[in-house]
Amino acid sequence: MLKMSTLFLRTLRDDPADAEVASHKLLVRAGYVRRIAAGIYSWLPLGVITLRNVERVIREEMDKAGFQEVNFPALLPREAYETTNRWEEYGPSLFRLQDRKGGDYLLGPTHEEMFTLMVKGEYSSYKDLPLSIYQIQTKFRDEARPRSGIIRGREFVMKDSYSFDLDDAGLEISYQNHRDAYVKTFDRLGMKYNIVKAVSGAMGGSKSEEFLAPCTTGEDTYVLCPKCGFAANVEAMVTKVDSQDSSKVAAVEAFDSPNTPTIDSLVELLNSKFGGGYTGEHTLKNVMLMADNKAVCVLVPGDREVDLKRFQENLGGVHELRVFEDADFAKFPALVKGYIGPQDAKKSGITVYADPRIAPGTSWVTGANQKDRHARNVVNGRDFTPDAYVEAAEVRAGDACPECATPVIIDRAIEIGHIFQLGRKYAQALNLTVLDHNGKSQVVTMGSYGIGVTRAVAAIAEQTHDEIGLNWPAELAPAKVHIVAAGKDDLLFETALQIGTELEAQGISVMLDDRRDASPGVKFKDAELIGNPIIVVVGKALAEGNVEVRVRKSGDKREVALTSAVAAIAQLLK
Repeated sequence: MLKMSTLFLRTLRDDPADAEVASHKLLVRAGYVRRIAAGIYSWLPLGVITLRNVERVIREEMDKAGFQEVNFPALLPREAYETTNRWEEYGPSLFRLQDRKGGDYLLGPTHEEMFTLMVKGEYSSYKDLPLSIYQIQTKFRDEARPRSGIIRGREFVMKDSYSFDLDDAGLEISYQNHRDAYVKTFDRLGMKYNIVKAVSGAMGGSKSEEFLAPCTTGEDTYVLCPKCGFAANVEAMVTKVDSQDSSKVAAVEAFDSPNTPTIDSLVELLNSKFGGGYTGEHTLKNVMLMADNKAVCVLVPGDREVDLKRFQENLGGVHELRVFEDADFAKFPALVKGYIGPQDAKKSGITVYADPRIAPGTSWVTGANQKDRHARNVVNGRDFTPDAYVEAAEVRAGDACPECATPVIIDRAIEIGHIFQLGRKYAQALNLTVLDHNGKSQVVTMGSYGIGVTRAVAAIAEQTHDEIGLNWPAELAPAKVHIVAAGKDDLLFETALQIGTELEAQGISVMLDDRRDASPGVKFKDAELIGNPIIVVVGKALAEGNVEVRVRKSGDKREVALTSAVAAIAQLLK
């Protein structure tokens, strides 16, 4: 029994100054976590119990699905990550360190290499497969902007699992088994979530899906089709634009366009100069970027911005992406800042990527590569040719669903799970092979499946809190019942302890507010803030042989006879 007279707990009345989202504010105020440094948090007893409850649900569902638990260290040697090129590819997000002998190590951000090598060391035959193994372990990533409390930290707990199969058909089955296990897991955690298409990005592989918990303060954006049910994160949203016949488009016409630093000012000039009808979507925006120190140009319609994350994920293989700076322009004197067009990009050795909206045959107004001059009738396929088409433009509500063309809606969410069909990327790099039915060596194919455990705690808090505090599902709460002894008489405290003892005898966890120096008002506020699902008040009603039972989620409360209180509480929890 958690007795608040001795529990290591201090609740706060004011929000922490650095907190931006509700889960961060409430988890700190209710005494679950404390900030140590940017993106690094310690967990107090209430937080540890809740975190372990989330881990327990995840572990039980993984075990039910037949997956086996292993555990790796967080401190890892460089060699395996160098073999897969991730020692460098991870870039500044990787925590690197040396031991006293000068040996290179890292703090594990993810463990594909370790899982692959473990299986390689134990298995050598197709008869050993399929296999799925998992761990629940602390990870480390040097986030550039850790934020939102435990949602995006530099140290966090994650469940990562990997499947190993002989062929792609087996991988499809393992992938579906994990997907089913995730559905059961998040259902038990009491979460609202959507399963959406995703891109694999730096992870590699083919099929990829995310489990997103809708939340207005979430950092992920996804699209939903209200008609056909299509769902995808914005990175995986597909744009379908048909090619156009440009045979009747006039030749390129350059024109003077001084003092047009913005798309709006350019459109105003176009309409005054050429008779109206122009909007931002008729103009072509040329965005200059450095992709791993290589100059690239991204073409999007002038009325849209480049979504850098979307572009980077779909481009693949690029680890650092940034907008051109003055020093970069100095290296390319042919680029006239503010008047760039794709017509001469190849002369400067610049790779040109076009969003699919810049379809073959489409005609645009764009920079003429001369100061104070633009050009119109610039046709894709006639006057310039992109090196590749990559989804890059920002996605908006109302864009066409790629499945049925219905306007999509956009929502925000917290990513709580991600599943990939990795394929043979890591097995190939680390030479994980088995002998098949014919005695021939075959590279194993893998799947990768992650759940953010600490961020799941935050996501649940975001989805269930109300204006007065946290509001945990019964399976995850620090205690299922919070008993408040509201008064000074010894009988109140004795009765509260008796109820708690009887509940715990039935396997129902209890938090007992047995503090003698706290007022009933303070106790009630703490009970509401902490968020256990049932609150029992032992107070004035005891004189009539009753106690008050409150349901934290609904706010419903009623008096029940002391003699039947335990049975009534047990029934409520069912």
